[in-house]
Order: sequence, then structure tokens, then C-alpha cells
Amino acid sequence: MPVGYRKERACRGAASFEMRITLRFSASMRGLNLKPSRVYQTASALLESQSISQAPPWYKTIGSVPPSEILTRTQPVQHRESNGRPRTKKASKLFKPQAIVYEEDRIREEFFRDHPWELARPRIVLENDGRDGQRCDWSRISQPGRPLTGESVVQRQLWLMHNQQMSNNEAYDKARKEFYALRQEEEIERRIAKEEAEYVGAYFHKGALEVGMELEDKSFEEWKAWATKEIEAANLQRQGAYTGVGTESEDVALLDEGDEVVEEPAATVVA
Repeated sequence: MPVGYRKERACRGAASFEMRITLRFSASMRGLNLKPSRVYQTASALLESQSISQAPPWYKTIGSVPPSEILTRTQPVQHRESNGRPRTKKASKLFKPQAIVYEEDRIREEFFRDHPWELARPRIVLENDGRDGQRCDWSRISQPGRPLTGESVVQRQLWLMHNQQMSNNEAYDKARKEFYALRQEEEIERRIAKEEAEYVGAYFHKGALEVGMELEDKSFEEWKAWATKEIEAANLQRQGAYTGVGTESEDVALLDEGDEVVEEPAATVVA
């Protein structure tokens, strides 16, 4: 058998073998093309069959440092402790990343659940970059150049828990009372400033609460007038049912039906 024919036959055999392996892996991996990750095995098969005369320049490098894994999506690191029971069924959320949870999230949720109106206050989101504990001194709740918000209570409570070894409830009560005291001071300052401005001639328009109360009073008066008319009509119908005398509206309805009204003759006086 000629040497060239044997080389061609060996090359065809290696190619067909590689094709079968590729198709088998592709079918098993749901249509994924894994041929690029097996380039070292392909080159080795070609060298053994003498289809190529010399190894490619990258052959030794790929052999010493092979690809890490076949799958491109690896299993995430499991931070939770296992309960010791073996899993007989593969988890459906094996490749789902775990939720990122911080210690401040629980404190923040507790505060805004107790104080929902704090979320209605306008604030600038860019003023908080998540590193307040590093840039501010939370040994006190008031910070220079920073407005008082619910986030101040969260950071203050966290500082008390870490530095003064307070429990969650104790630190929350202490931070909350300090927050209430500062809010009261701000309200007093705002009220005094308004009184001083009005004293020198400033005029302030009606606030949202005053406008809302006026609209509510107007709607109440309209409903009161309508309810008074309905009560009077109900009383007249009730009285007519007891005495047998119809109301004015009922008399008009009887006349419209065509009933004739017989007038009695006038009495004559005989001298």
C-alpha cells in the first residue's frame, strides 16, 4: 500500500473520529460548539497520524496551560452552610447568584416601616455614596453639611452597635430619640423664622394642608345641603303615609293621569 494513501486514510480516520467526538459532545451539551476548547486534542491526533509535519507554535503552551473548564458558566461560590443532608435532586436554581445583603438593609427597613412619612421628604440621591461610615463621624447623629434624614439614624444605630456594644433595640431607641430631638429643633427654627418674616411684612400663600382643608369643607357643605333636602323629603313621605294625605308631588301626578276634579256647588242663601 503506498505511503501517501496510508497517510490520506489515517487523516480521514482522524478527521472522522474527531467529527464523531464533536457531534457527540455537541448533542450532549445541547448544541454547544466545544470544538475550539479541544484544539489541543485535535492537534495531537493530527501529529500522531502524521497529517502535519511539525507541531504548531502554541502546542506546548496549550498543553501546559489548558483551558480551565469546558462550561463557560461556573457554579457560584456557596456562602451558606449546608445542613448536612445530601441532595438527591439537582437544585433548579443552582446557577442563580445569591442575593447581596448588607447589615444596613435590615436597620433601614425597620426605620422606614415605623416612619413611612420620611420617604415623602425630598432628598438628593447623589449625596450618599454608601461610604458614610468612612467619611463621617457617627459618634453624633448631626453631621456638618449633611441634612438630617432617615439614613442618619441607620448609620448612627450601626455605629452604636459596633462601638458601644449595644443591642439592636437599645441602639435603635437611642438613635431614634436623638433624631426626634433634632427634628423638633428644626421645626421650632422654621416656625420662628416664619413669624419673624411675617412681622416685617412678608406674606406666605396658603399651604397644601390649608388648601386641602378648604376643599374638604366645601365638599362637606354641599353634601350637608343635599342631605338636608333628602331628610325633609323622607319626613314628608312618612307623614303622608300615616295621615293618608298625599304630598304635593303626588297630587300633581294624579292630575296628570286625567282624573276629573268635581267642584261642589256653592251654597245659596234664601232670604
